[in-house]
Amino acid sequence: MAKRTRPALPSADPADAGLPLAQSPDEKDDLPSTMQVNDHMIVSLPLDAVDTKYLIRDRLGLDPEAMDSLVASLLSRGQQTPIEVVDLGSDAEPRFGLISGWRRLQALKRISEAGVKDVEVLAFLRQPEQASDAYLAMVEENEIRVGLSYYERARVTLKAVEQGAYPDKKAALQSLFYAASRTKRSKIRSFLTVVEALDGTISFPEGLGERLGLHLSKALQKDPMLGSHLRNALNNALATDSAGEQAVIVKQLIYRTDATGVPLPMSADTRQLGRGLSYTRYKNGNVLLSGADLHHGLWHDLIDWLIARQLKGS
Repeated sequence: MAKRTRPALPSADPADAGLPLAQSPDEKDDLPSTMQVNDHMIVSLPLDAVDTKYLIRDRLGLDPEAMDSLVASLLSRGQQTPIEVVDLGSDAEPRFGLISGWRRLQALKRISEAGVKDVEVLAFLRQPEQASDAYLAMVEENEIRVGLSYYERARVTLKAVEQGAYPDKKAALQSLFYAASRTKRSKIRSFLTVVEALDGTISFPEGLGERLGLHLSKALQKDPMLGSHLRNALNNALATDSAGEQAVIVKQLIYRTDATGVPLPMSADTRQLGRGLSYTRYKNGNVLLSGADLHHGLWHDLIDWLIARQLKGS
């Protein structure tokens, strides 16, 4: 039987995330492959020994290019920074809960699936005093390493409250984003409304920009029926990318302007642009393109043209 290989030890002094370390190795005799590096307790674990659903993750999507780069780095240099886990007890299956390091764990799983045998993951063994500490560690790592969209920040805030880590949304916001400015926390708070209305329906939430998200939040608060209309529209549209999904959202925002759901009055320059395309210009300056010929290719070409025109004008 082949001997299980152990990942290379980190070459640099591992950073301490601030969570209490677990007991010393001699008090954890049942742990696999325990090692000590610069007074830090590290375990080498099989990939399937880590429960990635221990916390509701804050990262919703993976950048394919960034993941490819991470896989290449792990293959070339080994795992330089351990993930963080909590010991859930010898009766738990999986035994360890993931606190931070989800991207590294996913990259190692990809390496294993590609045929590399006996891949293990290095992990700091932590003992968070309560669930809120674990959520805070996860958020802090991703804010530093990859950054989070406002939607993702709002989502993890809500999920932490749902899991009982915090008593309410205000406490979660103040704890998870204590280092953020008041303005930034206010924007995250606005996105809570968007997450509550669309989570589970929107397919590309990380692509929802700050400006559109804040506008959508205000509209949702003014129009109690907008969330339902958006969910139906998104489910029917089956958008294949972020641009297509945002086009659906913008269209609904244009159609519904107040709690009565009455569309804005049209101006006199409504016209057909051929047999399969038309545009409608509203009194507030908004323009709605519609028709069977408004496919994703045309939408992308139009966006590229508008961006190029704006850049040329600036």
